[in-house]
Amino acid sequence: MTVSLQKGQKVSLAKRGGGALSVVRMGLGWDAVKKRGLFGSRSQSIDLDASALLFDAGSQLVDAVWFRQLRSKDGSVQHTGDNLTGAGDGDDESVIVDLARLSPAVAQIVFTVNSFTGQDFSQIENAFCRLVDETTNEELARYELSGSGKHNAQIMAKVARDGQGGWSMTAIGAIASGRTFQDLLPATAAHL
Repeated sequence: MTVSLQKGQKVSLAKRGGGALSVVRMGLGWDAVKKRGLFGSRSQSIDLDASALLFDAGSQLVDAVWFRQLRSKDGSVQHTGDNLTGAGDGDDESVIVDLARLSPAVAQIVFTVNSFTGQDFSQIENAFCRLVDETTNEELARYELSGSGKHNAQIMAKVARDGQGGWSMTAIGAIASGRTFQDLLPATAAHL
C-alpha cells in the first residue's frame, strides 16, 4: 500500500510485518508539457536530473551520486543512468540505495531534481518521486512534485535514520534554482 505524502509529511519506512528494509529505489518520473502552435501541439525534451546527496550527522556532505558519478564511493548507492528526455511511462531516472551496505556515517540522504538544460517547471507535468522496496517492488511512498513555476530545481525528499535502527522518508518539495546538485547545496542545508 502506497502512502501519498504531502509537502513536509514524514513516514516511517518500517517494513510491514516487521523486519528492516534492505534495498530501496527512489524513482523520478516526469513528462514535458506539449508546446502548442499554429499547426497543433508537439513534444519537447526535458532533461531532469535526479541526485542523491549523502550527509553525516553533522550535516556535512559525505558523497553525492548524480549523472556524472553514478555510484557512491562505497558502492552502496547506484544511479541507473541519465534520461535526457523524460519520454516513456514510469520512472525516468532511479537511484538505488543498499541501506544494509550504507556507511554508518551517513545519517540522511537528500534527493534533488534539477533541469540541467535550465528549463523551468512550468514546462513539466506529471512529475513525481517515489520510494520502492527494491526486494519486493512494493511502492512505499510517493510524492507528487507539484508547484509548476519558474524554478528549475526542487529538493524532493530525504530518507533519514530514525535513531531506532530504521529509516523514515520526509517529503520536502522545496523549490530551488540550479543546474547541478552543487548549485542546490545552500537550499538543501535548510532541510538537514
